[in-house]
Amino acid sequence: MNIKELEQEVKGLIREIPDFPVKGILFKDIMPVLRNPQVCNKIIRTFESVVRDWNGEVIAGIESRGFFFGPSVAFNLGLPFVPVRKVGKLPGDTVAVSYNLEYGTATIEMHSDAIQPGQRVIIHDDLLATGGTAEAAAQLVQKLGGQVAGFLFLVELDFLAGREILAKYSENIFSIVHYEK
Repeated sequence: MNIKELEQEVKGLIREIPDFPVKGILFKDIMPVLRNPQVCNKIIRTFESVVRDWNGEVIAGIESRGFFFGPSVAFNLGLPFVPVRKVGKLPGDTVAVSYNLEYGTATIEMHSDAIQPGQRVIIHDDLLATGGTAEAAAQLVQKLGGQVAGFLFLVELDFLAGREILAKYSENIFSIVHYEK
């Protein structure tokens, strides 16, 4: 299956929920996608084929929807998976970064020993909007001495131009589904 066909298949499963989490946001709900194991398998295989050439050594998944596909891709490629979590969710020594969302602010963190200096890290999340969360994850990787090998998303809201923010960290940015508006 080619990526355009997969994009249409995934789009057909995504549910749009108006005014969530706040008024004015049209939330792209991927939960119906997760109820279709055949489509999920296609997504995982597509992600694997895309990132093989990125020479990643670790996949970092952003809480919580970055945990759906990130571990499968990492483990299938023989790579470790590192969770990037909301502040206060990880025990032990952590590093944190605060950032702006399109509807507020947030802080994410990672274990301080999760990335080794020089390691190439692929950052994964379900959706790229303004790029703030993924950029914060990239800053965490850099704080620990890692290099961003690329960004991997299921959905990208092209009209919010998050890709432009992330381009300074890596030229490798891939999304299966794109929404122009």
